[in-house]
Amino acid sequence: MALAATAQNGHFQGRVVRFTRHAFAGAFRLFSGRLSFGIVRIPPLRQFIRSTARHRRVLATRVAGPLALATALLALSANASGATAQGDLAVPRPFEVGAGLSGNYLAAIVAGSERDTLAAATFFNEALRVDPKNRDLIDRAFVASLANGSIDQAAPLAKQVLTHDRGNGLARLTLAVDHIENDRWAPARAELARGGGDRSKDITSTLLTAWTYAGAGDTRRALATLDTLKEDVFVVFRDYHAALIADLGGDVAVAQRRFAAAYGAEHNLLRVVDAYGRFLASHGHVDDARKVYKDFSEVLPNHPTIVAAIAALDAGKPLPPFVQNARQGAGEALFGLGSSGGRQGDELASLIYLRMSLNLAPQNALAIITLADVYERMKQGETAIDLYESVPKDDPLRVNADVQAALLLETLGKSKEATEHLQKVVAAHPENEEALTALGNLQRSRKMFSEASETYSRVLSLQKMPDKSQWILYYYRGIVNERNKHWPQAEADLKKALELNPDQPLVLNYLGYSWVDQGANLDEAFKMLRRAVDLRQRDGYVVDSLGWAYYRLGRYNDAVNELEKAIDLKPSDPVINDHLGDAYWRVGRKLEAQFQWNHARDLNPEPEELPKILDKIKNGLPDKPALAGGSLSGG
Repeated sequence: MALAATAQNGHFQGRVVRFTRHAFAGAFRLFSGRLSFGIVRIPPLRQFIRSTARHRRVLATRVAGPLALATALLALSANASGATAQGDLAVPRPFEVGAGLSGNYLAAIVAGSERDTLAAATFFNEALRVDPKNRDLIDRAFVASLANGSIDQAAPLAKQVLTHDRGNGLARLTLAVDHIENDRWAPARAELARGGGDRSKDITSTLLTAWTYAGAGDTRRALATLDTLKEDVFVVFRDYHAALIADLGGDVAVAQRRFAAAYGAEHNLLRVVDAYGRFLASHGHVDDARKVYKDFSEVLPNHPTIVAAIAALDAGKPLPPFVQNARQGAGEALFGLGSSGGRQGDELASLIYLRMSLNLAPQNALAIITLADVYERMKQGETAIDLYESVPKDDPLRVNADVQAALLLETLGKSKEATEHLQKVVAAHPENEEALTALGNLQRSRKMFSEASETYSRVLSLQKMPDKSQWILYYYRGIVNERNKHWPQAEADLKKALELNPDQPLVLNYLGYSWVDQGANLDEAFKMLRRAVDLRQRDGYVVDSLGWAYYRLGRYNDAVNELEKAIDLKPSDPVINDHLGDAYWRVGRKLEAQFQWNHARDLNPEPEELPKILDKIKNGLPDKPALAGGSLSGG
């Protein structure tokens, strides 16, 4: 279902990235005013799964759009277009640049702090035009241009940086990449050598230097350079790139040995699997290639890249290597490094590596998708959409990119465009499970429950064999059937979800609460709710369900105990505040009840709930509450 492991799946942890720091030292503070570098997490192309942790809560997916640039505060003139691409889904981001230094500089600082790379690069470069000798502006414009993928603009700036900072590793790396792009192998190697750092520990410089030798036709020197990487953490990188270089240089025996070594060390890395499979197939070992792909499918079923490769093998079609020259090989190295580590808030290093990678290998769909995910995490949805739109139309990952673009449109508040785009994807690919599931989730978030139920049923009809992963589909279909007042079908779906995943807390929570609300199966229902709380003790919604179940049975003191725990976990949730207010009222704590209801009113509750809350604030609760049903044995 969800597309996972699109990149190097996290095996290469922070140690790999740590040895590249010298190239970036001091650069990141120039972009947004602070130093930020970390371990870049491996971004999957996420399936649109928004869990409903509490009964009757079906979450929508809208989030706030990007923060305004400093141009909202400054009177600026001239015009600059903010759209980075002009595809069908391109979301225009117009902003203005001014003629003055201070306005553009302040706007650039704000844009950088918001990780808007396009605006930051534009404003810094405009400021530099007014004050071209300013070293700080040169440095900042350089990093911003690089982060925005403008290598042609960054390379001249890198030369200016080096006039006052000869040891700037990022400037050296930028010039090296520019040389590699233009097949200038010796100058590229010279810049990498001047970048500083211990070659035995500097994986970036070592990999790129090896590829410069490969570009010059010196396979032996290329492999010898890679073999200077001795540490265990580098083994897969080293052998993987050695295999690619040996294959490019025509040394099939060495390529076979190195591919086998990399695959043996990490046989669940998508990129290694795909490269090895292509190598085997291109050298006549089709059955071995098929086995490599199918073994991966056992770990991660239905990955589009793997499915497409197996289909090509079955049809007797060739599988060309995705690295066909040294430029692409260097791009592959930068892609691997850019996607091999990181965490939320420290995306800039990953972004720069991926931008450099795409400058050398622009058709690498995995790199595009990984970069788009980085922009998503930086809350730059418009740029991410442009990137998803740039995935090659014939690439197996294009459908998944289209799905993700549609979901991003939804988060940007463009619901109509999101639905239309996703419906087009489904119409063109009626058996694509991810596209159908995403459509079902959009329909569910908009309370189109009948349509969502039908869509989830379509997905399940495509899956002929029962599988544990299907629990989420039955769970979602159970939710929409329950919301559509089709309880027998909903109950059957929720029971099926538990059959497939017996201890799933979300399902335990939903089914248990539903039974309590109906006054049915009370003993079993409370066992489910308590088990859900045991499994998700820090989930305020799940704890709220148990508390509200106690309330519905008239056990108000127990309700207060659980709901106070829930409010500690989710203090800003209007529903939990409303529930706690009701419980306080029933135990005679009426002043506190009024406080909670007022708080619930101010937390943007659902439109249909607001009149009820206002009535309680004015009139309190009726003396005789409607209870859900009988008593609990042993409760």
